[in-house]
Amino acid sequence: MMLISVNIGLPQKITQGGREVSTGIFKQPAAGPVMLRRLNLDGDGQADLRVHGGEHKAVYAYPFEHYVFWTDETGRGDLVYGFFGENFTVSGLIEDQVFIGDVFQIGGARVQVSQPRSPCFKLGIRMGDENFPARFTAANRTGFYLRVLQEGVVASGDDIALIERPRDSICVRDAFRLRHGSGGTRDEYERAARLAALTPSWRAAFEKRLVESM
Repeated sequence: MMLISVNIGLPQKITQGGREVSTGIFKQPAAGPVMLRRLNLDGDGQADLRVHGGEHKAVYAYPFEHYVFWTDETGRGDLVYGFFGENFTVSGLIEDQVFIGDVFQIGGARVQVSQPRSPCFKLGIRMGDENFPARFTAANRTGFYLRVLQEGVVASGDDIALIERPRDSICVRDAFRLRHGSGGTRDEYERAARLAALTPSWRAAFEKRLVESM
């Protein structure tokens, strides 16, 4: 498992549909090592802190392996690292092999998987296709967010080591399916709602599903 690219970018304003939109989705590979702090990488930022960034979504990681899939699906030849708005382009970390609560050592930093990514309309802006968020959801190739347990310097080429995996967790792909896909059983929702490492808003969503099913 490896950190292929560290990608950063500050929010910028663009015009979309006749209105001005501020977005931090435009990321570029960093030229060298970058300090990862509790809330984000140095030189990086998020535009709407209500839904991006913060303690539970300090870093967004996306599998390098999906770039081949999306190149074939879209016919585009310009999908460079960071194109999906990810801070970390990673290899060997596919969503059905990564579990909520997994702790990884990356360079001098230690991080923990907190939730899948839920795409918003700004991904459609980045792709030049307003329907792309729906395609992204349907493909269930979401990547995942990380919280920072230990600040440290990270760099492209760093090895990624799994340090800890919690018992009775669920993989990122199943967490996304339960929230945005075909759903699941009551037992699956109960299991997801108990995950201490899962972002609180996701646990609350699963708890709501359980109440509604009673």
